[in-house]
Amino acid sequence: MKRLTATARLVKFEHTVFALPFVLSGAWIAAKGVPETVDLILLVLAAVFARTAAMGWNRLVDLPFDSANPRTASRELITGALSVSFVKGLVMLCSLGFLMTSFLLSPLCGWLSFPVLIVLLGYSYLKRFTFLCHAGLGVALGLAPAGAWLAVMKGFAPGWDIPLLLGCGCALWTVGFDVLYAIQDVDADRAANLQSVPSRWGVDKARLFAGILHGFSLLMFFWLGFRGEFSQPYFLGVGGCLILILLQHVLLLGGRLSRIPVLFFRVNSWFGVVFFAGVVADIHFRSSFDILGP
Repeated sequence: MKRLTATARLVKFEHTVFALPFVLSGAWIAAKGVPETVDLILLVLAAVFARTAAMGWNRLVDLPFDSANPRTASRELITGALSVSFVKGLVMLCSLGFLMTSFLLSPLCGWLSFPVLIVLLGYSYLKRFTFLCHAGLGVALGLAPAGAWLAVMKGFAPGWDIPLLLGCGCALWTVGFDVLYAIQDVDADRAANLQSVPSRWGVDKARLFAGILHGFSLLMFFWLGFRGEFSQPYFLGVGGCLILILLQHVLLLGGRLSRIPVLFFRVNSWFGVVFFAGVVADIHFRSSFDILGP
């Protein structure tokens, strides 16, 4: 039980709430309602496997940097609560689980899961080389809703640009909050010669950059709404996301950077939930009046 608890802390299992609502959104849009039970179970499993593998690998490759960073020095690999060999085994097991569930969803998803896995494991290295490392995480999360749509449709059916818009919106939102989160580690990243937008350009420009990305993210979601001929409930959901975005940036006014963990764990975690609620409400509303589009 102690090892299980430590593993959940290591991979921040509770943060699955960031990605899972967008996975479900892609599935609901493709199915125009609740997906087939088997597909839904496999999608959730694939998302959990993928995220656990990515987080575990991130902890392994960042171990030397986490040890020198006061904010991360209490992580489980550093304190000895979990061994390196155990986490390596966890990453291998979850990677295999992701590949297997992807093939069970469809052969196309199975073959595409290999390059996706490379992205999931590879983005952890980007901050060694480029301050645009945040884009790696954005692409990783942005692939999730698009992949869910593909898993339900079983192929590149007409309307494939809809999950592309959904994935782009998710990716831009992710990059924005990752830039804000990286502000906490400006000094540690500079000391370790690691790249990030805050360490390269400073806190103020990082906040501005994150705000611009969040703005483009919302534009993508509005574009998705018009392209998919969604109705009022969807746009109300996007409006709720807009409020959450504004709240994040308002709370950081005046240099109150100590609030970043609160933004990340509380405010930000509701973003995907609110968006998914808008998608579900919209589909239910349109199906009630038999006006679901193609």
